[in-house]
Amino acid sequence: MNSSDIKIVFMGTPDFAVPVLEKLNENFKVICCVTKADSPKGRGNRMAQCAVKEKALNLGIPVLSPEKIKTPEFYEELSQYEADFFVTCAYGKILSKEILDMPKMGTVNVHASLLPKYRGANPIQKAVMDGEKVSGVTTMMSDIGMDTGDMLLKDECEITANMTLRELSDRLSDIGADLIVKTLKGLVDGTVKRIPQDDSLATFAPPLLREQEIIDFKLDAEKVHNLIRSLDDKPGATAFLGGKKFKLFNTAVKEDDSGAAPGTIVSVDKKSFTVKCGRNAIEVFEIQPENSKRMDVRSYLNGHTISGVFG
Repeated sequence: MNSSDIKIVFMGTPDFAVPVLEKLNENFKVICCVTKADSPKGRGNRMAQCAVKEKALNLGIPVLSPEKIKTPEFYEELSQYEADFFVTCAYGKILSKEILDMPKMGTVNVHASLLPKYRGANPIQKAVMDGEKVSGVTTMMSDIGMDTGDMLLKDECEITANMTLRELSDRLSDIGADLIVKTLKGLVDGTVKRIPQDDSLATFAPPLLREQEIIDFKLDAEKVHNLIRSLDDKPGATAFLGGKKFKLFNTAVKEDDSGAAPGTIVSVDKKSFTVKCGRNAIEVFEIQPENSKRMDVRSYLNGHTISGVFG
C-alpha cells in the first residue's frame, strides 16, 4: 500500500496537534478531522474554532465537531469514512471501544511523554514542573485505558534549565509530527512492532488544580523556578503582595544566604527583583499585575515600586 493511499481520520484540538495534522496531510490521505466543538472565547464570549479545526478547514479537510461522541449517530457517521487509521493527538475526549476498533489498522495516539512515565492529560507541564531533564514523544496503540496501550516508537529531547512550557510544547509538537509519519509507515510495512508498557513504572500527569498555581516560597528556589516556567505562558504562577495578585514569569535561580523569610523581596534593580525562597532565591524578570498585561520588570518599575513579602 502506498502512503498516499492510506486513509486517516485525525482527532485533535489545540495548537500542539496542528503540526501533526500537517505532516499527516503531507504524507497520507487525511479524509476527516474530528475536533472539539466551537467554544466561547475572549471578553465578548464569541464562538471560536479550535486550532485544529481552523487548520483542517484551510487544508480543505472535512471536519466533525460533535458535542457528544458516544452516540449511535456519531458512530454511524464516523464508520462511513472507512479509515485505515484513526490518529489522535491532544483531542481531549476519551474514545469508546466502538470508536477505537473502527479503523482497519487501529487507532494510534501521539502522546507527549516517554511512556509509561506521565500518563494522562498534562504530561508536558508536569515534566517541566518536576524539573525533568529529558522529555519526548511516544506513539502508541490506543486502548480503553488512560495511555496504557502498546508503545510503538519514541523520540527524546532535552529540557534545558530555563525552558518554559511553551518552548517544550513547541519542540515536542514538531517531534510528534515526524514520529507519527514513521510510525504509520512502519505499521504498514511491518517494521514497527508493538511493545507492552510496564505498568509498574507508570507515573501520572493529571490536570493541575487551581491551588497548585500559587507559589509557595518556602520551597527551594529551583522548585519555585520550575513551577513558574511550567505555568508560562498560561495561566501563570500566582503570588500575593500587599493583598494584590501578581503573576510571575521568566525567572532564574540565585544563590542567597541572607536569612530573610521566604517570600521576602531581598533586592531590586532596574530590570528585576529577587525573592527569597526556602533555600536560595529567584530573580524575576517579568510580571503581570492584577487586571493588567504581562510586562518586563523594567517597565513595571518605571511607574511602581516593589517591596515587602509575598505571601
